[in-house]
Amino acid sequence: MKNIFKINLKSRTMFAVALVSLLFYNCSDYLDVNTDPNNPTTAPLDQLLTDTERNFNLITEFRVYMAEELSAYVHQFTFREEQDQYGTRQDNTDIQNSWDVAYSVITEADIIIEQGTAEEEMIIVGMAKVLKGYTATIIADIWGDAPYSEASKLATGIVSPVFDDQTAIYENALALIDEGLANINSGQGSNPGTQDLFYDGSISKWNKFVNTLKLKLYNEIRLSTMFDAGKLNALIASDNFMASSADDFEFPYSTTQSPAEERNPLFRTSYLSGQTSHYASPWFYEILKGWNPNIHNGVEDPRLPYYFFNQLTPGQLPPDVGDPTTGDPKADYWDRNTGFHTIRFGSVGPNRDFASRESSTYPGIYPAGGRYDDGEGGDADVDAGTGAAPHRMLTYHESLFIMAELMQANVISGDARTVLEDAMNAAFAKVDEVVANSATTQTVPKLVGTTAVDDFIDGILAEFDAASEAKKMEIIMTQKWVSTFGDPFDQYNDYRRTGYPVLADPNGPSPEYQLDNGDAWPLNDSETTLTRPYQVSLFWPQAELNVNENAPAQKDATTYKIFWDN
Repeated sequence: MKNIFKINLKSRTMFAVALVSLLFYNCSDYLDVNTDPNNPTTAPLDQLLTDTERNFNLITEFRVYMAEELSAYVHQFTFREEQDQYGTRQDNTDIQNSWDVAYSVITEADIIIEQGTAEEEMIIVGMAKVLKGYTATIIADIWGDAPYSEASKLATGIVSPVFDDQTAIYENALALIDEGLANINSGQGSNPGTQDLFYDGSISKWNKFVNTLKLKLYNEIRLSTMFDAGKLNALIASDNFMASSADDFEFPYSTTQSPAEERNPLFRTSYLSGQTSHYASPWFYEILKGWNPNIHNGVEDPRLPYYFFNQLTPGQLPPDVGDPTTGDPKADYWDRNTGFHTIRFGSVGPNRDFASRESSTYPGIYPAGGRYDDGEGGDADVDAGTGAAPHRMLTYHESLFIMAELMQANVISGDARTVLEDAMNAAFAKVDEVVANSATTQTVPKLVGTTAVDDFIDGILAEFDAASEAKKMEIIMTQKWVSTFGDPFDQYNDYRRTGYPVLADPNGPSPEYQLDNGDAWPLNDSETTLTRPYQVSLFWPQAELNVNENAPAQKDATTYKIFWDN
């Protein structure tokens, strides 16, 4: 069912050539027509900004964009499709879509920058520069070398832009973000107000966001030759970062279905489909349950029912193919005690491909605006949730985890333990906030202030206190991974930078999973396999290489590293 929703965007270059041809064709008939003042040839800048922000949001989204693949690469979902065992191909449509929409952001931002500078609308120009710079870093983080300096030069006749060096892209992006912040603070021009979908034109919040974005980017490059400790120290000294979840950089979704569909894409691709497409990672599940013997062992995470919804009640045999006569669940992974039902990463077991629409565990209320798991089961259908959950791209609690990482790495001064505790508390508060804004009709208990949350945080801190320095970093990064569920882009970056969290490995020590239902159908480690190396970057979309005369030969995604990857 997932393929029904997929769009087949042509490569950016092919679209550009077609557009130029169309323009030339039309102009040949109308060269002698005067400009119509009632049909302006330039769009209002604030409306262009709105469209740019909408497209920016899509780059790292689910449904038909790269989160479909990256969520498998960071082991929060599993799939039957090619992303299983790190097999994303050169012609993957989701990756092509993310590439295309990223370059649409750059093109739109350049239009705003040129037009807005001429009109002296520097506040909006600044916002466009920040979004362009952020987009450029995403492109470099995912693909490495890529078109940038010539990416939107169609008007000058460039239809095959050169691939710039990834470090040059990053350096330019960091400088552009600084320029953007200065423009935002210039006070020159009109404020976009509610046309700004992220902050309603709040200059104060844009400042906090940009500074936090710079913190994130400096942290990402801290092991590279590009890192400038002086710039980071000056940023820390300015101390103007996100201060609460009110400052979060996120795209709002709602319950609205008409005239435009505004529900969360992960909700739509999960709850509105005729078959299961996003399987909850059992590796992630066992860490949340406190079963993993190497991390957070014995510390159960109370966010689990907010993260995933079980259609099955505890003890209920999977109805799709389970055998009520023998009690055989015919499931690749099924926890009898909770109803959690999914497939394993790299599974080649006999039960992996059975129908499971009425049995599978689904994304919950926090990541997708789905259903809170109250233990009573039910159908994961259109009425099970609201779809009103934001796409969280950079949040206050994430910024605290970044600070804790920098402290633990001795890059900046401070107490990593204290900031880790603050980060976990902020992450739990964020779950409560998303639930409160979800328009759910369920009675969902709050997390903050409960004994379960206090015990969990105490358990993590006790583990931290007893850990080696390397293990402390693993704890920080694992909690960041857990707390940012639904944002696989930054998690993919974190794993490549630090090696954390530790991911499932079918070729690793046995048992890979700890589940034991005490029945005649135990998990069998021989039923999972890993035959491909990890992709340390993604393939360039093959459609781009096919039509861009200046494109390089296709990379080996398993060896082509991003410059900050150590």
